[in-house]
Amino acid sequence: SAQTFTTVGYGRISPTGILTSAIASFEALIGLLTFAVATGLMYGRFSKPTAFIRFSAHALISPYKNGTALMIRLSPFKNTLLSDAEAKITVGMVIEENGKTFNKFYPLTLEMDKVNSMNLSWTLVHAINEESPLFNVSEDDFKNGSGEVMVFIKAFDDMFSNTVVARTSFTFQEIIYGARFKPMFFSDKKRNKTVLDLSALNAVEKINL
Repeated sequence: SAQTFTTVGYGRISPTGILTSAIASFEALIGLLTFAVATGLMYGRFSKPTAFIRFSAHALISPYKNGTALMIRLSPFKNTLLSDAEAKITVGMVIEENGKTFNKFYPLTLEMDKVNSMNLSWTLVHAINEESPLFNVSEDDFKNGSGEVMVFIKAFDDMFSNTVVARTSFTFQEIIYGARFKPMFFSDKKRNKTVLDLSALNAVEKINL
């Protein structure tokens, strides 16, 4: 049975008779199916494309033009080329109307929701204006309120030749009110290359709004 299940077939033992041949055929079929399923599961597990994208630890409410904006920074890492990247942000908030409390979700419009190539960092910017669901949300609301900002990124990875996705979320308590990101890329000494400093992904500075 072990030789039949593993399809080794040393040739020293062979079934004789109808019953033993039927059992051997059944064992051979089960053995082939087992190896096929195991191979498919292993391939699916380890060949799954991974999005090598890191997000900032906090989202920020930063000055933007004549007002403010929600900003989230992300950056690729490892030697991979991401192209046709697309970003979507949704905010979920607990709303109270007519004495009833329920969850409500709003898509947030971005200053730029698509880029042709992600070689450096990318800061997602949602302008907080009269059309934004965050327009009347104050600093105290972010500290004490209940809500979450969900981020979804989709891009094409040349290394995998496939589309990869990455997602993260920030609760209102993980949003820093009155701050901005510090630059995380600079020119090298010869000033002919741009260096991306991944350690500065979460570097922020407080400012007054």
